[in-house]
Amino acid sequence: MENELPNSDVELVIITGMSGAGKTVAMQSFEDMGFYCIDNLPPELLVTFLDLMMKSENKMRRIAAVMDTRGGDLFDALIGALDNLLQMEGVSTKLLFLDADDETLVRRYKETRRSHPLAEGGLPLTGIRKERTLLSELRGRARFIYNTSELKPRELREKIMSTFSSKGDTAFTLNFMSFGFKHGMPIDADVVFDVRFLPNPYYLEDLRPMSGLDKEVYDYVLKWNDSQVLIEKLTDLFKFIIPQYKNEGKSQVVVAFGCTGGQHRSVTLAEYFGNRLKDEYKTLITHRDVEKRKG
Repeated sequence: MENELPNSDVELVIITGMSGAGKTVAMQSFEDMGFYCIDNLPPELLVTFLDLMMKSENKMRRIAAVMDTRGGDLFDALIGALDNLLQMEGVSTKLLFLDADDETLVRRYKETRRSHPLAEGGLPLTGIRKERTLLSELRGRARFIYNTSELKPRELREKIMSTFSSKGDTAFTLNFMSFGFKHGMPIDADVVFDVRFLPNPYYLEDLRPMSGLDKEVYDYVLKWNDSQVLIEKLTDLFKFIIPQYKNEGKSQVVVAFGCTGGQHRSVTLAEYFGNRLKDEYKTLITHRDVEKRKG
């Protein structure tokens, strides 16, 4: 089911289906593609929300909304809401239904030790069969139906991205970070490189007040043979490990460079690699401690 509007302002994907079939993985995948994601919003409020977005100056043009039986009686309004959405001018609506066989769903509930939302304290299979009946009409309306019984989370993610990502989407991001060890290790880094062995501009009076964002410091850090050898070896390493991270399904890798204060050497290396790889990947550069200099 799809609203064919070639010049539509808003792309809406409604994610629904069986509990335990992978809706959380699906929503995370859409978030990584740049969609604004809403979890379990009552269907009638979704129509109101979209209407407000269409009138807003700062439109969110790509929206994914999870709708499932957790909404109780409110979920019954989804069929009617879908009819209204299809009639909204400027909105292209797609329905993604996630399914799995009963045996797989029972096994997943046992593994997570969670109770099915419709089991009412009874057996998971009772809730699963009740939910399947409730969702039968909705499943019939869906254009995209994915059976996740044999899919790993990474495989479901890849399937969703191959179907719903627009041309030019970059779901994978490299974030190059600089930091100072004296301010503590970054807790969100995937890979950390200690570059305190490189010559330190701090000991040069003219360069001390500057940072790796200044050309004088940048050139000073990179002019040494040790710096060039490090760059050469890290370039080879990145050529190998970055595609491995991407193939594993990671949406972001944070590569951190640390020096003593996070002002000179680490900033230079983060700037160097962030700009060098920006044509191959979506890159971000973060300097955690560059503003922490005292005096």
